[in-house]
Amino acid sequence: MIYASEFRKGNTFEINGEPHVIIDFQHVKPGKGAAFVRTKYKNILTGAIRDEAFNPNDKFPKAHIETKQMQYLYSDGELYYFMDAETYDQVPLMADQVEDAIMYLRENDIATIKFYKDKAFLVEPPNFVNLKVIETEPGVKGDTATNVTKAATVETGAVVHVPIFIEEGETILIDTRTGDYLSRSK
Repeated sequence: MIYASEFRKGNTFEINGEPHVIIDFQHVKPGKGAAFVRTKYKNILTGAIRDEAFNPNDKFPKAHIETKQMQYLYSDGELYYFMDAETYDQVPLMADQVEDAIMYLRENDIATIKFYKDKAFLVEPPNFVNLKVIETEPGVKGDTATNVTKAATVETGAVVHVPIFIEEGETILIDTRTGDYLSRSK
């Protein structure tokens, strides 16, 4: 159990049987009346964010979030299959569970998957990935204005804005948190 007075950013707890993570908190001691904890928290499963004030003595069960490094195996069109490298257990996930991460994952890449009560709820690709450009328009000679970019499609299907000098067949480094081009890969 966790008391509201022990809330810190990143702590997880349950309300009504659903897991939440604390985004922000503030301990308030008004001149008159009882102290309270103003809390901003996010539902881990739905993404809904709420602001609420709690009595410092309110108790909540801790939400235990398990994190595993898993290998992306393949997709059969409907499901995406990930394998635990230690136990060789395979976990099939629906498209809506992997939609953001799958744009940066190739087969056999390692992803971080978070579980709540043995149910996967979040897939995170590595922060930085090297992907090959498979389609982009050729750069126009003489078009050298500052920060000119063009769209490039990489091997996973993600579209990234790259400088005009990037050509098809080159491998680029991408920050998966923002989807931004960082540099050419060697």
